[in-house]
Parts: sequence; C-alpha cells; structure tokens
Amino acid sequence: MLSKNQIKFITNLKQKKHREVNKMFFAEGVKVVPELIQSSLKLVHIYTTEKNDFGVSENLVTIITEAELKKISALTTPNRCLAIFEMPEEQLPADKGLILVLDDVRDPGNLGTIIRLCDWFGIESLVCSSNTVDVYNPKVVQATMGSITRVGIHYLELSPYLQKTSLPVYGTFMEGSNIYKEKLPQNAIVIMGNEANGISFEAEKSVTHKITIPRFGVLQQTESLNVATATSIVLSEFKRSLIS
Repeated sequence: MLSKNQIKFITNLKQKKHREVNKMFFAEGVKVVPELIQSSLKLVHIYTTEKNDFGVSENLVTIITEAELKKISALTTPNRCLAIFEMPEEQLPADKGLILVLDDVRDPGNLGTIIRLCDWFGIESLVCSSNTVDVYNPKVVQATMGSITRVGIHYLELSPYLQKTSLPVYGTFMEGSNIYKEKLPQNAIVIMGNEANGISFEAEKSVTHKITIPRFGVLQQTESLNVATATSIVLSEFKRSLIS
C-alpha cells in the first residue's frame, strides 16, 4: 500500500520544480519502463500492479493496486507500472557531427517525437533552449518511447552557445533556400523554431544558412508544417546527403 507521503512525492514529480529539486523523474508503461531500466539511468523504485521480472532487486519493486496506480499516474489510462529514475548529469555537447537545436518548442508531444527522430537518424546531441518544454515532463518521456536514453539532451542559453560554435548554422525559414537543392554538410547545427513563431530573432543572428522545405501544393495556402514533421524532413535530407 502506498502512503500519503509516497503518493504526494510521486505526483509532485509531474511538476518541473519538484523534478529539479529532487533530481528525479518518472516513466510509465510496460514498454517504456523496462527499456529505461536497461539503460544507464539509475533506477530509484518501481511501482507495479503485476509481479513481473524487471531484472532488479526485489526491494526496488512495490506491488500496488490499480486504484493506487491511477492516483500517481500522469496517464488517462495507466499502463500497469510506473518507475522513478534519477536525472543524469548534464554535459556540454561536442562541437561536431550534426546537432539539432530546438528554439522554444513548447508541445510535449512534439519534443518526444523529435527525440525519437534523433534516435532514428543517429543524432547524438539535441540542444534545447531554456524555454523549451522540459524533457522530463511525463508526457515527453512517454512520447519518446525509450529514445530518451539514447540521445544526449542539453538545455542551454542559445545565443552564447551559437556564438561560440565553429560549425555552420542552418535555420528553417519560409524565405530560405530550397533544402532539396542544397549541398548539406555532415557537421552542422540545424535550428528548428517555435510551433507558432518560428526561430527567434536572437537565434536568427547566428544563422549562416537559411533553408526551407518548399510547398508543392497547387494553392500553396498552408502556412507551415508541424515542427516534428518538418524536423523529420530536414534530418532526412541531411542524412541523405551523406550517401548521395
């Protein structure tokens, strides 16, 4: 049985300020939790409605009821288990390879999908502005489907970071050059902007190459692409240039 203090502690982790104070976050579900357990993340505790072999010490597992899981879950329909992990130590990204930068991306689903895209396309470093949604938000963790453990995610003030890099900086703009006609490098920074406002003026100052995904529709009335959708196209083109 969960105590009131345990319930309060876990539910508080839904809030960024409590995650930062405790340096912990939680993940849920029979797909995500086992994958995170197998990663380099340090497990704090598992709460589960079923006795499963998680491959960890029994004193790290507590059997709870479905009603108790619902009290601590961030999901509308809880999925059998919830696990708490310690946040890893943050490190600065290496100034090499293809680095993706997110400028004020606010939607948890978008960030989770973008992390999965980074995992798929072999992007080792994802740099997020300080006002981008928190990667340890339960909705983001869930949307990554385990990819959170395989991508280096860094929160930085973008202007100083971009001013110091020796890499070319690409940014996505409606008035940019056609990405399908560009010769794209193996080592570069690519900035994707806010869902509604695009790349900020401050970040734009550091952009050395403006690119765009052209519209092929006859009417060309669609104003923009979803940022995760646009990211998938941009990363695909950068990777395609390596084998073309």
